[in-house]
Amino acid sequence: MFDSNSHVDVAIIGAGIVGSMIARELSRYQLSVALLDRANDVGTGASSANSAILHSGHDPRPGSLKARLNRRGNELWWKVGEELDIPRIACGSMIVALGREQLPELDKLLARGTANNIEGLRILSADEARTREPLLSDATAGALWTPTAGVIDPLRGTVAIAESAAVNGVLVELDCEVSGLIIEHGRIAGVHSSRGDLRANWVINAAGIYSDVILHEAGDHLEYSLIPRKGEYFLFDAARVQVHNVLFPLPTEKGKGTLVTVSAHGNTMIGPNATVIENREDTSNTAEGMREILASAQRLVPSLDPRDIIASFAGIRATGVGGNGDFLIELSSSVDHLVHLSGIESPGYVAAPAIAEHVVGLLAGSGLRLVPKPHGLKDLPRRPRFRELTHDERAKLIAKDSSYGRIVCRCEMVTEGEVVAAMKGPIPARSYDALKRRCWLGTGRCQGGFDYSRVIELMAREDGLPQTEVTKKGGESRFLYRETKDAAALPEPHCACNALETAATGEPR
Repeated sequence: MFDSNSHVDVAIIGAGIVGSMIARELSRYQLSVALLDRANDVGTGASSANSAILHSGHDPRPGSLKARLNRRGNELWWKVGEELDIPRIACGSMIVALGREQLPELDKLLARGTANNIEGLRILSADEARTREPLLSDATAGALWTPTAGVIDPLRGTVAIAESAAVNGVLVELDCEVSGLIIEHGRIAGVHSSRGDLRANWVINAAGIYSDVILHEAGDHLEYSLIPRKGEYFLFDAARVQVHNVLFPLPTEKGKGTLVTVSAHGNTMIGPNATVIENREDTSNTAEGMREILASAQRLVPSLDPRDIIASFAGIRATGVGGNGDFLIELSSSVDHLVHLSGIESPGYVAAPAIAEHVVGLLAGSGLRLVPKPHGLKDLPRRPRFRELTHDERAKLIAKDSSYGRIVCRCEMVTEGEVVAAMKGPIPARSYDALKRRCWLGTGRCQGGFDYSRVIELMAREDGLPQTEVTKKGGESRFLYRETKDAAALPEPHCACNALETAATGEPR
């Protein structure tokens, strides 16, 4: 809890990829910085449910902030990914023309990409496109090739960025919901939160889908609001389906369209759609969504079979209404020392490192004194990934720590040692989903069927909690209701429904 003495130079609202990247950039300087988020882990919003594409930058309107920050962000991500050991693949992407009548649209996209100074763009023939991606439809007439595009693990990406910030002195406060701004004499003085008031000289509004609420509280852009658009995604068994590129249809007024892409872990993924919704928390998947997305994806790759889908998820995109369609990144015109970021939809993830540079430039230009730390950023310690090691490397690791010899997730070959290391990291994992972001457990064919009981037992042991207190994503999302011995002590049920209610739900036998 914050007390009356709690004070920082900069408080950042929102620990998604943008807020986390800003925190890491500010950690280069002799400043006190706090990164606040209402969830029980970093990167739980749009940063964890997106297409995971490092877009080249061919698509945004030339001259826009999106265009400039997309291109710069793409350049920076490859360096950042290497520094922090974030899984990524430099696979390139293709925007596919299905039928000769669509070929003129490729010329328009090439001209736009050239205006955005994207390197290496060229139009492929149908044969060249199908050579790069044999599963492409026979209707393929050509494609725009963008070699600087790629894919990244967006979950581990956000975690690694936030952990790097934490290692370099940023205070990361989770389960900390900001309820309002503290404004004194026209200047920001801090934030009200569920952990108490935090005083701050500067506040950065990187609150994602709720950033317009803070905009309006400050009295800025009352004509502007965010409209949540839900995008659903479906993931295929890597053993059954394998594409090697990022495949886009021609874009429409709704966005880049339903893509078919390889993920950073080798799975094929399809999505998203774009459904305007009222509830900003609605991340449900629907049968209608699956049919819509599958039909669109099969136009690109006809062999996709819904029986090979192993997982689904949905994310919320924060689309700005009342603006100019660009990112909104600016100093408040109503409150001194307040910075707003809103409408950071696609290509927000790839633009994040460039957004951080831009925001730090705004702060410096408005009087924040930036004194670099004498030795730069400290390295983020690397945690072993058992599945990526050779047999000899595995043997040496197990000889050093036997917990790396006990597999807890069979599909993804995740070990007990990796789980424990994630729970003791710079931002400790305190829920199953937080472990998933760090270790990738539970993401394979069985979707946690093998590992749930083992991981729950490990988490309870390491945190000193009863297994009934272990959660999926914090809050009340508990896996277990009570132990079987407690159920056995209850009165005999009088009907089948009561029998189900008192069934064993506790420790695995």
